[in-house]
Amino acid sequence: MSLHDIPLRTLSGEPTSLGAYRGKVLLIVNVASRCGLTPQYEGLERLQKKYADRGFTVLGVPCNQFMGQEPGTPEEIGAFCSATYGVTFPLLEKTEVNGDGRHPLYTELTRLADAGGQAGDVQWNFEKFLVAPDGTPVARFRPRTEPEAEEITSAIEAHLPA
Repeated sequence: MSLHDIPLRTLSGEPTSLGAYRGKVLLIVNVASRCGLTPQYEGLERLQKKYADRGFTVLGVPCNQFMGQEPGTPEEIGAFCSATYGVTFPLLEKTEVNGDGRHPLYTELTRLADAGGQAGDVQWNFEKFLVAPDGTPVARFRPRTEPEAEEITSAIEAHLPA
């Protein structure tokens, strides 16, 4: 099964899939509203604005698996992201990224190793996965890697559609 075919839901509960973003570079990030890394929303939104017209989007995936740092309802999460960080990129429904309830999307993404060669579980909120326009996961960045770090922006630029 291609990543594009995995069923997903938007933050508002509507059915979707990564197929809706076929042909775009995606930066898929498990996000949380009450985390020390939450200010990374600012950098994620700047990436969205910088590259959106070139075939790129950030895709936020709220997750409450790390010390309960995303406890809100979909409405609360959406309002927080919009009001606090001006988020314009799409958000999916709250999702489990590790463990027995791991979403199939993350079953596939976590097979990808990071720059140090380590695959497996998501370590914390704001772990980032870069997906090429054809739906292939191509890079993994650990939570403390800032969204606008050179290794992320160069990887985005290397995969943007011509």
